[in-house]
Amino acid sequence: MGGAERNARKKKQEQQAARAVAAARGSSGDRNKVVIGVVVVVVLALVVIGGVIWTSKSSSSSDLKPPTEVAGVNAPIVREGGVVVVGKDSAKATIDLYEDFLCPACGQFKKIYGAQIKQEIEKGTLRVRYHAMPFLVKLSKPEGYSRDAANAALCAADQGKFWQLHEALFAAQPEEGGPGYTKDKLVQIGTDLGLATDKFKPCVDAGTYEKDAQAELDAVRQQPFFKGTPSVAHNGQGVDVGDEDWIKKLVG
Repeated sequence: MGGAERNARKKKQEQQAARAVAAARGSSGDRNKVVIGVVVVVVLALVVIGGVIWTSKSSSSSDLKPPTEVAGVNAPIVREGGVVVVGKDSAKATIDLYEDFLCPACGQFKKIYGAQIKQEIEKGTLRVRYHAMPFLVKLSKPEGYSRDAANAALCAADQGKFWQLHEALFAAQPEEGGPGYTKDKLVQIGTDLGLATDKFKPCVDAGTYEKDAQAELDAVRQQPFFKGTPSVAHNGQGVDVGDEDWIKKLVG
């Protein structure tokens, strides 16, 4: 297979994956079907490009090892209640990104668009308002991982480490329906990333920002564009993330 053909096939598969992420909303059953489709597309891309054989990860979060060293983002980070704002106020475009650390489609969204979002943030062209929400709070066993992770991310923002924790939790994402990380494990992950345990642990244990995270979820549920996570909005209007050029169109 020639290089041009491989590139064309890779581009087509990435487009299919992006469209699948955009569709990954609604009921849990429908979302799971779409996520399976996304994983298949990604696997095929890997096989075509490098002959990589994919094996599924264990459902046990104890087998997952989040990275202990994660590069930060060269941009201002400010927590505003249950929202973490990353980027310059002068950015050409500001988006609201609604996500859940347990959401499989959010994990795929991160893989597809994460690097490009970071690049635009650091260029000063994009500003992102991150809403980490307890949308799938009942879909871990025991329940609550979505809530605990969202709270931990907000706690990390107080020490300027939101980006690192955000990246680490998606890099080793627990499976929907599995146990998720316990509060103690979240504290350990944060400590490994450089968070001061004496400040981070009390915030995680007490669920300091749980109400703020829930308030963000309650608010976005009133918006017509919100069908589930991940969702992106610009100026209060939903963004079609199935369009692979959506970021370029926003920043010019």
